[in-house]
Amino acid sequence: MVIANFTSETGYVIGIQHSNNLFSFYKHNSALLKKPGDYVKAGEVIAIIGNSGELSQGPHLHFELWFNGTPLDPVQFVAF
Repeated sequence: MVIANFTSETGYVIGIQHSNNLFSFYKHNSALLKKPGDYVKAGEVIAIIGNSGELSQGPHLHFELWFNGTPLDPVQFVAF
């Protein structure tokens, strides 16, 4: 399931609730392609990378991975 919103600091933010209490966040997007409550399949495009929010200093993707409310190092879980 998806949450999607805008904050002045991190711009357009989209978050996805995964199985096993994992949650991923994608911040500073220029556009969100999913709405709150949508379901996402692996490989679907969810947003367009951007430069939104006061804390952004150029186009990039800010990615976070959380487990049970605790931030994780995504490098240990995702092959980049």
